Amino acid sequence: MPEEQTDATESVTPYTPARRRRSLAEQTPPIALGPLDGRYRAAVAPLVDHLSEAALNRERVHVEVEWLVHLAAHRVLPGAPTLSGEEVAYLRDVVLDFDAHTVAELSATERITVHDVKAVEYLLKERLAAAPALLGGDTVLPQVTELVHFGCTSEDVNNLAYALMVQGAVRDVWLPAATALVDDLAAMAREHAAVPMLARTHGQPATPTTLGKELAVLAHRLRRQLRRVARAEYLGKLNGATGTYGAHLAAVPGADWPGISRSFVEHLGLTWNPLTTQIESHDWQAELYADVARFNRVLHNLATDVWTYISLGYFAQVRGQGTVGSSTMPHKVNPIRFENAEANLELSCALLDSLGSTLVTSRLQRDLTDSTTQRNIGPAFGHSLLAIDNVRKGLAGLDADPAAMERDLDANWEVLGEAVQSAMRAAGVAGVPGMEEPYERLKELTRGRRITGEDLRAFVLGLGLPDDVAQRLAAMTPASYTGAAADLVRYLDA
Repeated sequence: MPEEQTDATESVTPYTPARRRRSLAEQTPPIALGPLDGRYRAAVAPLVDHLSEAALNRERVHVEVEWLVHLAAHRVLPGAPTLSGEEVAYLRDVVLDFDAHTVAELSATERITVHDVKAVEYLLKERLAAAPALLGGDTVLPQVTELVHFGCTSEDVNNLAYALMVQGAVRDVWLPAATALVDDLAAMAREHAAVPMLARTHGQPATPTTLGKELAVLAHRLRRQLRRVARAEYLGKLNGATGTYGAHLAAVPGADWPGISRSFVEHLGLTWNPLTTQIESHDWQAELYADVARFNRVLHNLATDVWTYISLGYFAQVRGQGTVGSSTMPHKVNPIRFENAEANLELSCALLDSLGSTLVTSRLQRDLTDSTTQRNIGPAFGHSLLAIDNVRKGLAGLDADPAAMERDLDANWEVLGEAVQSAMRAAGVAGVPGMEEPYERLKELTRGRRITGEDLRAFVLGLGLPDDVAQRLAAMTPASYTGAAADLVRYLDA
C-alpha cells in the first residue's frame, strides 16, 4: 500500500517577525507616495518648477510682489511712497531667490496661520521689515507693509498664481515636449512616405496605403490639437471677496479699480476677466484641459496602432536600448514604451476630465472644491508628459521592415478587387459592353478566399475591357495600389 499522504500545510509554522518593520513614512529624505515623484521623477521633473506646491507658493509671492509694485508705481493710494529701482529689485529678488529654505519658512508660518496665502503675506512683510538692514536705513519699504495683499481676497492671489503656473507648464514644458514628439513622427512619415503597406479596416485586409501616409494622419491630428493648446487663453482677476471691488472702493473711492485690475492682470501676461464671483470661473482651464486630453487620446491611438504594427512585424524593435523584453523568454523585446504610454495617457485623461468638469462649478459665490482639484493639475500633466517621453523613445527604437509589409501585401491580392470593379464601372459608363454588376462579380471572385496574381490577371484579361485599361489593371500589384498615399504626406508641411 502507498504510504499515507500528509497535508503539508499542517506542519507549516506561520512566520512571526521578531520585531516590527521600520516605518517608511518616517524615513528621511521623504519617500514618494506616487510614481511621478519616485520611479518616473526624471521624466517629469521639469514640471516641478511650475505645478508643484512650492511652485504655487512661489507664484503667490510673485503675484503679491507685483501687486505691491503696481500699486506704488501707479500711485493708487494717496500718500504711499514711490519705490526706487533698487527697492523694486529687492522685492523681486524674493521671487528669484525662492528656494527650499523659503519653502520651509512658509511651512513653519502656515503651521501658525493655518492659511497658506496668509503665510505668504507674512513672509513678504518680514522681508519688508528686514529691508533697512540690507538696503540702508533710508529705504521706504517698511512704510509700504500694508500694501502687501491690499484689497485682496486669497482667491485674487490664487487664481493669478495658478494661471501663471499652468501657462508656464504648458508653454515651457508640455508644449515643447509634445511638439518634439510630433516633429519626430512627421519625420518618420516623410521617411516612409512611399513604403507600401496593407491597410486594415475592421482588422481585415483593405485597400493598400503607405506606412508614411498612416503616420502622417496621426501627426496631422496631433498638430491640430497642439495649435489649439498654443492658442489657449489664461484668464485672471483681481476684484475682491465677491468680485465687486467693495473693499477697494471703500478704501480709495476715487480710483478706477476695474482699470487698475485690468492693467495689473495684463501686466502679468494674462487675459483679464471682468466678471467673476469670488473666484475666477476656471472655464479657461476646462477648455485647455479638454484640448490636452484630446491630444492624449489621439496619442493613445498612435500607441495602439504602432503596437499593432509591431505585432504584425511591420516594425522591428531596435535592441541595445537597455531594455529586457521578458524575464524568462530571451528572444523577446516587448513594446513596453507604447504600453506604458497607454496607461499614463488614460490616467492623465481621467484627471483632466475630472478637473474640467469640477472646476467650472462653484456653489453661489464660492466653495472650496477647486482647492484640492487644482492641486492635481501637476499629476494630470505629469502622466501626459511621461507618456510623451515613452512614445518618443519608443518611436526612436523602431526600424521599419518593408520586406514584412511586402510579404503581407503579396498574400492579399484580393484587395485589388476594388480597383477592378471601379474600372469596370467607369468602362460601363463609357459604353463598353459586358461591364454589368462589377461589384457582384468581384465579390464572387474574392470574398472569403485568397486569390493569386495569376487568378486576378486571368479574370481581368477575360472581361473585355479596353486594352489599355486591361493592361494597366493586369500590371497592378497590391504594393503598387497605393493611390496618392505617398504624395499626401506633403500636406504635413502645408
